[in-house]
This record gives sequence, C-alpha cells and structure tokens, in this order.
Amino acid sequence: MNHPLGMWQAMRKTLMMTAIAAVGAVAIHAQDIAGDWQGTLKAGTVELRIVLHIANDGGGGLKGSVDSPDQGANGIPVSSISLKDTKLTFSIDSARGSYEGNIKPDGTLIEGTWSQGRPMPLDFKRASLPAKVEHRQAKPSDIDGYWMGALDTKLMKLRAVFHITNTEDGLVATLSSPDEGVMETPVAAVTRTDSSLRLEVKQIGATFAGKIVADLATIDGTWTTGAGSWPLVLKRVTEKEASERRRRPQEPIKPYPYREEEVEYANKTASVRIAGTLTIPPGKGLPIWRRSPPNCCECLSIHPRRLRPLSINSLPVSASARRDFSPARSGVT
Repeated sequence: MNHPLGMWQAMRKTLMMTAIAAVGAVAIHAQDIAGDWQGTLKAGTVELRIVLHIANDGGGGLKGSVDSPDQGANGIPVSSISLKDTKLTFSIDSARGSYEGNIKPDGTLIEGTWSQGRPMPLDFKRASLPAKVEHRQAKPSDIDGYWMGALDTKLMKLRAVFHITNTEDGLVATLSSPDEGVMETPVAAVTRTDSSLRLEVKQIGATFAGKIVADLATIDGTWTTGAGSWPLVLKRVTEKEASERRRRPQEPIKPYPYREEEVEYANKTASVRIAGTLTIPPGKGLPIWRRSPPNCCECLSIHPRRLRPLSINSLPVSASARRDFSPARSGVT
C-alpha cells in the first residue's frame, strides 16, 4: 500500500510539471510572434483591412510595419513595439495611434484595441498569406475601363470615376474623385452577377449598385452611404476624361486673404480629439472655426485630407459613426 504522503508528493510534482509546461507553451507562442497578421478595423459602416508585419530586429527586440490595403497605404512604419509575456503593444506616430492586445495561448489570435482619438476593437489573426494588394491582369472583361458619373446632392455636383480591371483574381476597381483631387482609392469588393454590378468602398462605408445596360455603354445605379442614397449613372470615358480636374470656385489660391492656424481640442472625459483649422481675417473681425477638413459633400466623402493611413477619425463615415465625433458628444460647443 502506498504511503499517503508519497502519493501527495507525487501528485504535487505532476501538477507543478503540468503548470510549468503550460506556462512554457504560452511563452513559446508569445515569443514566436514574428510574421504577418491581419485584422479589420470597424467604425460604424466603415471597414478597413489592416495587415501587421512583425519581425525580429536582430537585437532581441521587435520591429514592424503596417499596411492599409483599402487606403492604398503600405509599409507604414511602426514607431515602437514591445512584447511582455502575452501583451503586445505598438504605436504609429504618423497616425497618432496605438495598439494594445493579448495573444491567445494557441498563438494564432491577438485580441486588442486600436486607440486613435477613441478606442476601437481590433483583433489580428495570423495570416499564412498577407492581404493581396497587387493583382496580375487577365484578359479584359466587357466592362474593363473607366466609368464616370456625377453625384448631384442639390448642394453641389461631384464626379465619381470607377476604374474597373479584370485580373487573375477576378474584377478589381478603384474610385477617384477628380473634383476633390483624390485618385485611385481601392474598392474593397467588386461583385458582378449577369448584368448586376456591386462595388463596395468599405473604407468610407459606401456602396454602388447598378445594372449594366445591354450596349455596355452605361451602368445605371445608386450610390449609398450612411448619409443617404443618390442616383448615379456611370458612362464609359477615356483615361484623359477620367483624370481631368475641374476648377471649383470655392477652392482658394494662396496667398489667402487670411491667416490659418491648425488647432486641436482634447476631451479627456469622452476620449475624443477634435482637430480643426482656425482662420483669422486681417484687422478687426471674428475668427471662423470650422471642423477640419472642410468638405461640402459627404455623399462621396473621399476628400484627400481625409484619406490618411489608419485615420478613421478623419473619415466621414455613417451617421452613427459621425455621432461619436459630434460636438455634443465631444463637449465642443
């Protein structure tokens, strides 16, 4: 018969070895974090795919970079990155953002939060293949080329240009707004079913859905965002017509007859930061405060200053997302 004390010592030894093995497994997974990770950043109806690249720096530490395929931004440098146990943190100074997450025991998932003006959930999954940002062209489809239409919001008109290309991975497209000076913004998804065409621009929470007319010269559809829906008829145009920028009278030319200052307001209670441009006229007068960047039309919403890498806070998104940055919510009056 075994002695009770001996049985207890053997059991305790087994439990300790099991615990050590478990801790060791977590440590191994935590140290083996180098590689490619993919996640999706969501704010209302806006979605941005984020690809995180982590590598050893050769000195026992880590280095990294970030891609934002839906914004056409690749190789954004990670300013600082650290790993302690299973906690991963990194910051991107150019985007004024930071990330904090925890690595799951199996080493295939990082659950965390991206903070940029306000916290947003962002989970990364280990990727065997990074998100594809380049596509090899295939035989042109019958709708390959440039398609242009005008969005009429009653306040103003903005031209929208889609460039559709057939590739070995299927149809891909970009969206340009010549009147805003924004060219070749990647379209997240292109779906064609017979004569129906759907283009999803998730980084601004917008969708175009239309019907391809039999003569292949027109696509009759609707442009939809969180702010509403507008009819949009696309017609074939040449590359030159697609890239021509129209002079708008509301675009001032420097030197301006006023002074500009970039300012920020931080509401620590609501965890919101509001940036803006303060314009000060010469002589006596009241300065004009406006939320930056100014844009008269949020139906298209791809103003060049709004498309900063990972800059969710500056994107004009759906009504629900815009409420998060409203003056009432942020404390600005």
